[in-house]
Amino acid sequence: MDIEIIWSEYQSNLKAFLHSKVSNPDDVDDLLQEILLKSYQSLSTVKDIKKVKSWLFQLAHNTIIDYYRKRGKSAAIANDELWYGEEGEQILQQLSQCVIPFINALPDEEAKLLSAIEIEGMSQKQFAQQHKLKYSTLKSRVQKSRKMLLQLFNNCCELSVDQQGKLIKFQEKTKGCNKC
Repeated sequence: MDIEIIWSEYQSNLKAFLHSKVSNPDDVDDLLQEILLKSYQSLSTVKDIKKVKSWLFQLAHNTIIDYYRKRGKSAAIANDELWYGEEGEQILQQLSQCVIPFINALPDEEAKLLSAIEIEGMSQKQFAQQHKLKYSTLKSRVQKSRKMLLQLFNNCCELSVDQQGKLIKFQEKTKGCNKC
């Protein structure tokens, strides 16, 4: 059995399989290389040439499992090990005191909607059922209300967000804003 022949036959299928399980294309390429190395090192253990395809896909499956295990272990970092953890929490705590007055400054319908969903934690589906609204209509109203709330915040505060949309800092624009 020649690894080059086997690899040329199954490489595109393996890559498609990896793409279905892993979203990052760079990680897919890394995993494909890892599978190539493992298959090169262990091809001699395959006794029946008819079982090469299933053996390769089992190898790919196990490699994906190992990949997610490694990611899971690296994600289990304690908060005190993170350099950014406390600062982000402090910013959110400071702004959380302002949310309710800003929500209350919205028109009544929007204020009730956001209070129930964002403050009380009611699901959008529950809210839609209780108020006899279509779920899609409610989702649109929630988005509209959130934009109105953001506009109120933007009138009083300068908000800075990172690439993921997480708030990293804020600064009051004028002293005349008495929402907080």
